[in-house]
This record gives sequence, C-alpha cells and structure tokens, in this order.
Amino acid sequence: MTTQTGAPQVMTPHDLTQMLFQKQPVFILDVRNENDFNDWKIEGHHVQIINIPYFDLMDGVEAALDQIPEGQPVLVVCAKEGSSIFVAEQLVEAGRDDVYYLQGGMKAWSEYLEPVKVGDLRDGGELYQFVRIGKGCLSYMIVSNGEAAIVDTLRMTDAYTAFASKHHVKITHTIDTHLHADHISGGKKLADQLGAAYWLPEKDAAEVTFSYEKLEEGREIHVGKSKITIQPIYSPGHTIGSTSFIVDDTYFLTGDILFVESIGRPDLAGLAEDWVGDLRHTLYNRYRELSDDLIVLPAHFGKYTELGEGGVVSARLGDLFANNPGLQIKDEGEFREIVTQNLPPQPNAYQEIRQTNMGKITPSEEQQQEMEIGPNRCAVHDK
Repeated sequence: MTTQTGAPQVMTPHDLTQMLFQKQPVFILDVRNENDFNDWKIEGHHVQIINIPYFDLMDGVEAALDQIPEGQPVLVVCAKEGSSIFVAEQLVEAGRDDVYYLQGGMKAWSEYLEPVKVGDLRDGGELYQFVRIGKGCLSYMIVSNGEAAIVDTLRMTDAYTAFASKHHVKITHTIDTHLHADHISGGKKLADQLGAAYWLPEKDAAEVTFSYEKLEEGREIHVGKSKITIQPIYSPGHTIGSTSFIVDDTYFLTGDILFVESIGRPDLAGLAEDWVGDLRHTLYNRYRELSDDLIVLPAHFGKYTELGEGGVVSARLGDLFANNPGLQIKDEGEFREIVTQNLPPQPNAYQEIRQTNMGKITPSEEQQQEMEIGPNRCAVHDK
C-alpha cells in the first residue's frame, strides 16, 4: 500500500486480497448504489462493510462519520475508483487517519487474479490455483519441466502469461472443463496467441465456431518431460460435456460439478430437467468410485468461508462426501427438486457469455467487463 501525505492511501486489489487471505480486519465504506451493493460486495472473515451511496455524500461526509469506527483502517470502494477517491479525501479532511480507496474500484476487483501455490507434483512439477477473489472463479496452472497447462482459463490472460514468463515456462495447453456460462473463457484466445493446444469437451462444442482438441475420456494430456498425466473423467451434470481431471493421481479438478460447500447447478443451458439425472449420477456414482484421498480443486467458490490456508480453495474428496450438503441427499426425488426448483438467480448475461464462448458473438472488451460484473452463481446454494 502506498502512503500519500495529506491524502488518502491507495489499496490495490493485491493488497486487499492478502488481507482477506490472512483474515485481517478491514472496514469498508461502499459508496455504490444500493442495488449494486446488494447484488455483489466484498466479503471476508473479518470484513465490516456499510453502504452509503455516493450521492448521499456529495455535500459532505458528516452524516457517515458516526458509522465509521476510529482507530482502524477504512477502505472506500466504488464502481471504478473516482467516487471513492472523492469520499476518501473528504474523510481525511474531516480528520480521519488511515483512509484508503480501492485502486480501480469494483471493476478492478472483479478482474484481479491472485496465483496461489497448491502443492508440488512428482518429478518436480507444481500446481497453482489462480483465485479470482472478487468473482469466485478459480483456474489452474500445472507446471512441469518448463511447460504449463492452464485449466479453465479466464479472459484476463495477461495474468497467466506474466506468471509463466516469471517462472520461465511455456504454456502448451489450455483446457476448459466445460462451456462456461458465468464468465468468458480466455482459453481459445490464449492458445491461439501462443500456438498452444485448446481442449474442450466435444459434447459442449456442438455450436462452437472454431477448431479445438476433443476432450475425451481415456485421452491423456502430458505437461513437460516428466509426463504429468491429466486424466479426463467424463462427468456431465452442470453441462452435458462437463469433464473432470485427475492430475498426478493426487489432485481432482472438478470444474463446476463439485464445490467445497455446494454442488453445480444444471440449468444454465435451459436443460435442468434433462441434466439433473446426469448430475446425480456423476456425484453419487462416478465420483464415489474414486479415491477418498483425492484433493478436490473446483472451478468456483461461492462464499469466502471456502478460502483455506493461504487462500487456497480445496478439500479432500472423502471429507466432501461426509460434509458437503449436496452429497447428503439420499432420496433422488428430493435431489431432483432441490437442484431444479430451489436455485439462486442465474449469472448476469449468462446467455451472452455462452454465445461468446461459442465464438458466435465478439463483444468489445468493455462489453465483456459489463457482462461479467457481479457474482458467479454457478452453485446450487449460491444465494
């Protein structure tokens, strides 16, 4: 964080992410309008947050001072940064110390990726999780012997190329576990840019307009000379083509099928009644055949409580079978009702996002940002 004499201090998305990972207390004054705040906000283990719209503070912050504690850092947040700087300056002029504004606002927060090391692989490889903490998206980079594969690449591809450059590795594969509906994939774009292979489940690719490598059960994707194996497992339910991966016989990348505290929703292509049976079979039969000791690494998290040590989102498969609410529904009729009738709102612009990921439409960068604003809502219980 950068201190400026007589002025508010700047807090970057990285700074704030580290505070949340370390469960440090932070008080946030969010000055967006009430509807935007209620739809999506910054959350954490020790986050206190209030919402006072900017227009209520334009003539002075006196009315807000009694709601803002003294003696601890105060972070002012708005949509794109400008309003938060104005309000933060007013707080400093009113005599408050330790006042910050979020650099880039909620727009930057939505797009920020924080790489976190999950663990080592055999023969010297490593697995990293890229946490999009503002939106709950998770992607992965598998590194071995100078090569890398990315799973569920987000559209902010510069984060991956910068990380690969820093670690002196070449990205040779990008892989999507399924056709995404809550965020725009960067997998095809990055693969084309780098001359890498782009992989997508064939059953999700019926309407795509571009070439791809077919993700099929039994095909193995190798990364580096140590031949770290990414073993695809066909696991439909969130989409008809959803595919999970076992990496190095240790890590289980479950896409949007299984999360730490919930399960995937089957309705984002309008086929909930058709796919709910596939979802149940994947979760209650196919996954049951796997080792309880596999470390589950999902493509999303719905709540900050799913962030573990150092920010990693993961869980042992056996523990999820014991504790995840979505895996405790023994009656098939009850399961069907819960995952088709009791769903949270669908992600913002999800139909347009699907069209973009098929290559059917090509929105501008600004349009893509707007399409992705808000929570991901890919889980049954994300409300």
